[in-house]
Amino acid sequence: MLKRAITPILKKALTRSPVVLLNGARQVGKTTLALELLKEKNYTYITFDDEMVFLAAKNNPAAFIADLPKPVIIDEVQRVPELFLVIKRDVDAYRQPGRYLLTGSANPLLIPRLGDSLAGRMEVIDLMPLSQGEIMQQEEKFIDLIFSETLLRSPKNNVTKKALYATMITGGYPSVQNVDQETRDAWLRSYLNLLLQKDIKDLAHIEKLTELPNLLKLLAARASGLLNVADLARDSKLVAKTLHRYLPLLQAIFIINTQPAWSANMSVRFVKAPKLYFIDAGLLLYLLDISMERALEDSVYMGKVLENFVIGELKKQATWSTQKVNLYHFRARGGEEVDAVLENRSGAIVGIEIKASTHVGPQDFKGLSFLQEKVGKKFVRGIVLYTGAQYVPFGERLCALPIKALWEQ
Repeated sequence: MLKRAITPILKKALTRSPVVLLNGARQVGKTTLALELLKEKNYTYITFDDEMVFLAAKNNPAAFIADLPKPVIIDEVQRVPELFLVIKRDVDAYRQPGRYLLTGSANPLLIPRLGDSLAGRMEVIDLMPLSQGEIMQQEEKFIDLIFSETLLRSPKNNVTKKALYATMITGGYPSVQNVDQETRDAWLRSYLNLLLQKDIKDLAHIEKLTELPNLLKLLAARASGLLNVADLARDSKLVAKTLHRYLPLLQAIFIINTQPAWSANMSVRFVKAPKLYFIDAGLLLYLLDISMERALEDSVYMGKVLENFVIGELKKQATWSTQKVNLYHFRARGGEEVDAVLENRSGAIVGIEIKASTHVGPQDFKGLSFLQEKVGKKFVRGIVLYTGAQYVPFGERLCALPIKALWEQ
C-alpha cells in the first residue's frame, strides 16, 4: 500500500471528533486507508456495497446503528442517508472521539440532506487521487515553502514534455498505476459507467441518464476555462434548469470541481464565474480522447490539460499542508489573469501561472505583476510554473520554476 500524506491528519481527527468522514471519489483508496486504521484500533467494519448490509440499514436505520459495536467504520455511507440523523442522536448520547469513521463517495457538503444532519459533530477529511509525491513516496511541502521566505530551487532532474504527458495521462487513481493504456482506458470506461449508472441514481434517483456522457465530453472540452452555463446549455441542448441539477451532482461524486474567482472584496468572489476542472487529469484526457502525439503538437490542448493537472496537484497538497489555503483564479477587467491564487488564513497571497512552454519571458508575468500591485504587502510571491529546466528570478518576489518543483522541493 502506498503511504498517503493525509494519514496523520485523519488519525488526529479521530482523537478529537466523534464522527470523521473520509470523503473522496470512488477508487481513490478510502477503504484501503480505513482498513489500515482498523489494524491499529479495534474497529467494527461494514460496507454498504454489501447488498444484504445495505438492505438491513435501509429497512431500520435506528436498530441497525443501535446494534453495531462501536467504534465502527461504515463504508460508502452516502448510500443510506437515513443513517446520518440516527448517528447524530447516538453521538449526542455518547460523545466519544473516533466513535464513527465514515467513508463516502459523495460530498455531503454539496447534498444538504446529508451534510446538515451532522453539522458541528463531524470532521470531513478529503482524500483525493494520488499526488505525484505519493506515487513516488516522497514528501511534498510545496505550498508551505511558497508561503515562507525559503529560496525555491530547481529540481535535480527536469521532466521532458513527453514524460510529463505520460504522467498526466496516467492520472492519480491507484488502480491504473503501472498498467498499459488499453487497460487504463477499459478501467476508466467501467469507472465512469459505475458513477453515472449507480452513484448518481442513488443520490438523485435520475432515471434518464443518456445526456450525461455527452455532457461530460462537453465539460472536458471546457476544462480549465470559465464555467458558462448559458453556453453549455446551448451546446448540450439541455435547459439551464437541468444543468443546474446535473453539475452539482457531478461535483458531488467527484468528477468535476470548480475554482471560484478571487477578489479583494469578499462578497464579489461568489458572483463571478468560476473555472472548471476535472478531479483527475487522466480522466480528463480519457474523455478528450487525445493521443500523446496530438497533445505534444497541440499547444492549446496541452495548456488546458497541464493547467488542470497542476491545479489538481495543488488541491491535493492543500489537504495536508500546514498552511491552510483556499484556491481561486483571478481575472481583471483589463484582461490580466492568474491561473491560481492561493490565499492563507491571514490573507497572504501567492499567485501561480501555468505555462506549457519551455521558455518564459516578462510577458508571462503580466497577470502576476498586476496582482502584486493590487494586493501590495500581502503578496508573498508570484510563480510561473513551466516545462523548462531551471529556476529563474524575474523581479522582486517573481520567478519561473519547473513544474516538477511541485513535488520535488
